[in-house]
Amino acid sequence: MHKTLSTFILSILILSYTPTAFAVEGNRLFVPKDFQAFDTPNDSGKSITLRWPSSPSESDDVEYVVYMSTTIKGPFETEALRIRSNTRYEEGSNYSYHLIDIEPDKLFNKKSSDKDVKTTYFFKLVMMSNLTTRTVKKIASATPEGNWFNWSRSNNFIIMIIFSVLILCCINHAKRVPGLFIRKIKGLDAIDDALGRATEMGKPALFVHGLNDMDSISTIAAINILGRIALRVAEYDTPLKVSNIYPIVLTVSQEVVKEAYLEAGRPDAYVEDNVFLAASEQFPYVVALSGIMTREKPAANFFVGYFYAESLILSETGAATGAIQIAATDAFTQLPFFITTCDYTLMGEELYAASAYLSREPLLLGSLRAQDIAKEIIISVIVFGALLATCGIDWISFIFKPG
Repeated sequence: MHKTLSTFILSILILSYTPTAFAVEGNRLFVPKDFQAFDTPNDSGKSITLRWPSSPSESDDVEYVVYMSTTIKGPFETEALRIRSNTRYEEGSNYSYHLIDIEPDKLFNKKSSDKDVKTTYFFKLVMMSNLTTRTVKKIASATPEGNWFNWSRSNNFIIMIIFSVLILCCINHAKRVPGLFIRKIKGLDAIDDALGRATEMGKPALFVHGLNDMDSISTIAAINILGRIALRVAEYDTPLKVSNIYPIVLTVSQEVVKEAYLEAGRPDAYVEDNVFLAASEQFPYVVALSGIMTREKPAANFFVGYFYAESLILSETGAATGAIQIAATDAFTQLPFFITTCDYTLMGEELYAASAYLSREPLLLGSLRAQDIAKEIIISVIVFGALLATCGIDWISFIFKPG
């Protein structure tokens, strides 16, 4: 009796600590009755999608392993997929849904001699657990084919067309209606005040580029602002010093400043050495500019572009010399430092709006106005969609689905 009771208790303990296998029915591993392979729709022809019924139970103890081959008889030695059994379910159904990238040079260690030759791939599904291993008898096959158009992203295409038409209409309106209204940006209005102060004091103005090269949008926007500032200083006959950290930005800055002096009718006042390469490294650049601020004490400092950790050092040095400082950057991590130490700060997209604001070019004004209208539309749709979602209506979410 005592021995029988001990055996019973030991059996209970063993069963309680034995891992429960996912997809196990009784003592058998659940084997899907359906295993499908088909060409992934709306792709470039480099993937195949697999799907099969998921198990009625879930656990991390079972893995789905998919082997593939280029012939139906195998050998199925290339492992195309290995995942846990309770991952990647098809939305709205109880099917497992998986996408296989087809790259012959990586999967089979060989390259196809003809890229246009269509190859059929065969797949075998195996379930593995700590208890047993089972293989689905059905071998699925599919041939990847490329598609010319991704229909799942047709909503993005329609939205792009609508916004493009909106931009063209706004540009046409800006050409027909002079003086298109744009909200005032105080930092840009203060440019004339800062340059006027520099003229009265007989001191130079310093324009500091950020630390990005010409492939950065913020640097292109800075160049546009530099052109308008250079035009003003040419009219006021005020010295302008422009610091750069990249040779390409230096060359572009020299041409922009020279053209501005020519436009103002003062080509003789242009000094090429005033547009210079301060340094080619971040902190040597900071040290060089700090030295210029300390020695020459410019009356106006302009920090325009994308900045990093050097922003606070530069703006603190300029503030210590008593200069009027105007900063413009889309580096949100540096905005707090500029706001604290500068007189005016252009934040984020105001940097990009500055060139349109200063130049009053119809092309730029129309584009800027179209962006504002697009933002109003998107905000309205978000608010309307949130109200619909609250009421249990979610169809509007598919309009902006990325695909």
